[in-house]
Amino acid sequence: MRYLYGRQDFKTFERGEENCYLMTNGLGGFSSLTVIGSCGRNDHAVLMSCAASEAPNHRYNMIHRLEEILTVGGEEYYLSSQDFAEEGKREEGYLLLSSFVYEDYPQWRFEVGGVEIVKRLVMMPGENTVGISYAVENRSGSRVKLKVLPHLQFVPKGKQLSEEQEFSFEPGLIRSGGRSLFFRTNGRIQELPLRFEKDLYYAADACDGRAERGCTAVNHCVTFAAEEEEPQVWELVYGTENAKVSAEEIRDRLVCRRRELLEQAGYEDETAQALTLAADQFISRRASTGGQTILAGFPFFEDWGRDTMIALTGCCMCTGQWETAESILRTFLAYCRDGLMPNLFPEGGQEPGYNTADAALLFIIAVYEYYVRTENREFLRDAWPVMQEIVEKYRMGTDFSIGMDEDGLIHAGQGYDQVTWMDVRVGEILPTPRHGKPVEINAYWYNALCIMEWFSHRLKGEASESGKKYGAMAELTKKSFREKFWNGEAGCLKDVLSEDPAARPDCQIRCNQIWAVSLPFSLLEREQERQVVETVYRRLYTPLGLRTLSPDDPEFHPCYGGEMLKRDLAYHQGTVWTFPLGGYYLAYLKVHNYSEEAQERVRVQLDGITAALREGCIGQLPEIYDGGRPVSSRGCFAQAWSVGEILRVYEWLC
Repeated sequence: MRYLYGRQDFKTFERGEENCYLMTNGLGGFSSLTVIGSCGRNDHAVLMSCAASEAPNHRYNMIHRLEEILTVGGEEYYLSSQDFAEEGKREEGYLLLSSFVYEDYPQWRFEVGGVEIVKRLVMMPGENTVGISYAVENRSGSRVKLKVLPHLQFVPKGKQLSEEQEFSFEPGLIRSGGRSLFFRTNGRIQELPLRFEKDLYYAADACDGRAERGCTAVNHCVTFAAEEEEPQVWELVYGTENAKVSAEEIRDRLVCRRRELLEQAGYEDETAQALTLAADQFISRRASTGGQTILAGFPFFEDWGRDTMIALTGCCMCTGQWETAESILRTFLAYCRDGLMPNLFPEGGQEPGYNTADAALLFIIAVYEYYVRTENREFLRDAWPVMQEIVEKYRMGTDFSIGMDEDGLIHAGQGYDQVTWMDVRVGEILPTPRHGKPVEINAYWYNALCIMEWFSHRLKGEASESGKKYGAMAELTKKSFREKFWNGEAGCLKDVLSEDPAARPDCQIRCNQIWAVSLPFSLLEREQERQVVETVYRRLYTPLGLRTLSPDDPEFHPCYGGEMLKRDLAYHQGTVWTFPLGGYYLAYLKVHNYSEEAQERVRVQLDGITAALREGCIGQLPEIYDGGRPVSSRGCFAQAWSVGEILRVYEWLC
């Protein structure tokens, strides 16, 4: 999908910072700037690197931004745009920007005084290397010069550069803070006295209560000149590896990889193709496990077990990346402990974190989704003992008060442990306490039991004998679920069954109930499923996601923003999340028997998602929106499970 933005889209500097691009390298590194080329937040960068030995979470902001000054006939013009805390200091190159295009990479077109410059920025797949090129057509009749000053940081992602940090420069190499950056160019390189730019202003961080100012270092510039009217191409290549490649070669490899991804996925629908490319941006190598992983979101999040399991089907299986899917599943096989799957993987000698009640159950569901698409019996045989351990530990009880009661339902959580996806904790405040028997955990549990019974019939020997046991457990769970979770008065499911008299009402209308309908094995009668879908639509549905709490609830928060405490208190209290929308559409199709009319209705409603790909991070779906009027993306501007869950819908429709 080609995304075109013209001058009407960045009439003002502020409008120009509303949207950004994202390119990733499969190691955790990325490149992301606004459409006008500025850093609207601390985590924006021309090159955010991550060494293969540290992938994917030890990221360094190497080149934060580029300062670009064009001289035509003695007159100087900024091509770069950047805001500063000091009034009147703003660089306003966007005034010369005629268009911005993002397809496989970002492209800016500038026009000034008879000179046209097309700037492209590309990132090498599998490497921390970026290429910047400037295609120049000089019809001004005057000499043209472009000076590019890279603004460096060489600091861990999210940290501030100190003026105490030292930088060294030599031809083709910059060093600082134990990091090295190689570069090559067809321009003229000049070392400069080290200068610190101390008052960069980040509007996107300021409105969220994050650090609103930043600092960069400049120690060299690259100059290009053109005397003739003949078109020229100037280029710069920067990377943490000393690669002898041109910007054009990087572009060719990037475009080739993206074409291969589209061919592998096989979608003809343009939005499905865009989501296929978006999904691949989250897949990364993980050094500590030697396998693949899925980063939860950019620019803030790392890889988490729960997010990975939810995103896996859409981001890998719905796009035909079977080897990647198996690699991720095998990583989880190796780290199962006491029936739990890690929510955090080992880093720097630390032990994995297992504080999640859903990742292990979602793992069994993911194995099922993988098997029905591949019929990979060898993998199923390897996974079977681990899946048996998960079910047995959940039945007998394991960490974090996770275990099965006599009614066949799973309880989870105690004290300050938040073990469902609504997991925010602020000191001693649990904004969304869900201790007890959460509705989606028990839907996952029932499906895991049904899947184990289903698998047992496909495996020989002992496995086939265990089918009756799993089937009996599933029937008990279903019976208790229908009796205890159904809220006939509201025509929906209770969110949590809790015995704590101080707990919030268990009958709050939340989006978690949708998965009891959308999952492969049904817990409810068809009429009950239909009522759940209708209640969710009436009370929680928006074209961009599902609200986490009904607007009628006194605890509903219509806005998400401000300092961290304010954001956390609103996070699951009405805020719109995109990823449950996939479950809603799958549930809607299911209760309408996947009829042509139902499919057409979903296609029409998905127009909201197609439009969302132009807002925020271009070609991506965000984490969240405001609960009151969801129009601008919030939180992570690119979220894996948002993309993955919508891709699952397109798999059905296409």
